[in-house]
Amino acid sequence: MDPLLIVLIVVVVLAVLGGIWFYAGRNRGTEVGPEISPHKPTSADDVLLTPPQEQTSQSHTPPGLSPTEEEAPQPAATATLERPESIPGRMQRLRSRLAGAGGFGRAVLAVLSRGDLSEADWEEIEDTLLTSDLGLEVTTALMDELRTQAKVLDTSDPQAIRGVLRQELLRLVDPDLDRSLNLNRPEPAEGWDASAGRPAAAVLMVGVNGTGKTTTCGKLARVLVAEDKSVVMGAADTFRAAAADQLTTWGQRVGVEVVRSEREGADPASVAYDAVRVAAEGDADVVVVDTAGRLQNKAGLMDELGKIKRVMEKAAEVGEVLLVLDATTGQNGMRQAQVFSEAVGITGIVLTKLDGTAKGGIVVTVQKELGVPVKLVGLGEGADDLSPFDPEGFVDALLG
Repeated sequence: MDPLLIVLIVVVVLAVLGGIWFYAGRNRGTEVGPEISPHKPTSADDVLLTPPQEQTSQSHTPPGLSPTEEEAPQPAATATLERPESIPGRMQRLRSRLAGAGGFGRAVLAVLSRGDLSEADWEEIEDTLLTSDLGLEVTTALMDELRTQAKVLDTSDPQAIRGVLRQELLRLVDPDLDRSLNLNRPEPAEGWDASAGRPAAAVLMVGVNGTGKTTTCGKLARVLVAEDKSVVMGAADTFRAAAADQLTTWGQRVGVEVVRSEREGADPASVAYDAVRVAAEGDADVVVVDTAGRLQNKAGLMDELGKIKRVMEKAAEVGEVLLVLDATTGQNGMRQAQVFSEAVGITGIVLTKLDGTAKGGIVVTVQKELGVPVKLVGLGEGADDLSPFDPEGFVDALLG
C-alpha cells in the first residue's frame, strides 16, 4: 500500500478518536459543574448574600448534640460590676504612699538635728514651714514651741527632737476631731409625702471646677458601696454636659444610679430634688449630689448653692456638705474655702491631689480657718484613691 495513503488513514483515525474524547469530556464537565474556589468567587454573580435573619434560622447540630440541646438558649453575657477596695485597704495604701512621698517634716528634722542651731538655721526652718502652707500664725506658734523645747531638752538627738515635732504637729492636726461622715438616714421634713419613701442620707458636694469635685463624687460612691451602702448620685452641675457624662460613667462601674437632666443649663436645684426623690423611692441609703463650681461671682454662688440645699431639705435635712479642695493650691485654696463656707454650711473637707506632703500644712490651715475637719483625702488618680483621713498616719508621713 502506498505509504502516503497509510499516513493519511492514521491521521483520520486519530482525529476521529480525539473528537470522541473531547465531546465525552464536555459532557462530564456539565454534569459535575465548574470547580470554584471557596475563597475567590469568579464574579459578583457567584456570591450568594443571605439576610441576617435567614442566617440565624440556618442551624447545624454539632456532633454529639441532639437538636433539642442545640436549640437551647444560651445565657446572655452580663456586665461585671467592679468591687471597690475595702476601707482598711485604702487606709493602708494611703499611709504607704504618704510615707514614700516625704514631707516638710524631714527638712525641719534635718536642720534640728545639726545641734547648736544658729539664727540662720531657725530661719531656714521657718521658711520650710511657711512654704508648706501652714500659714504665718501657725508657723510662728510652732517655731516658738520648737525653740522652747530645744532649750529645755538641751539635746541635738534627732529622735528626741522628732518626738517634740510629732507631738506639736499632731496637736495642730487635732486627732480628736470627729471625721466620720454623717450617713444616718434623717427624719422626713414636715410636708414630705410618706408614700414617696423615707429620704436617704444626703451628701452635697461643693467646690470650684478643677479641684476634682465630680471625680471625687464618683470615688465617694465607691467608698460607700465598699461599705455595702446603696447609693444614688445626682448630676446637678448642669452647666457642663461632660460632668453628667462623667458621673454616669462612675455610677455604671459600681451599679449606682445617676439622676441627670439631658438639657444643658437645666435648673440644678430641680435635678438635686429629683435625685433625692429617686433615692427615697428606691429606699437607697445615701444620695450624693454634685454641684457646679463655675459661677461668675460670690453672690451668684451663694444664691445657687443656697437654693439647692433648701430644695433638697424639702425632703429631709442635708447631713453632709463636703468642700472639695485641691491640696496643691495652698492659700488660694483657702480663699475658695472661705467663699464656699459663707455660701453654705460646710461640715467637712475633702483634700484632693495630696500626692506629696510638701504642701501638707494646708490640712492644719483649712481646719483652723473653717473650724471643720478634713474627712477624706485623695491620693493619685486611681478609682479607689480616696480614703478617710488618718491624722497620725499623716503626721508620721510628714516626718518620714
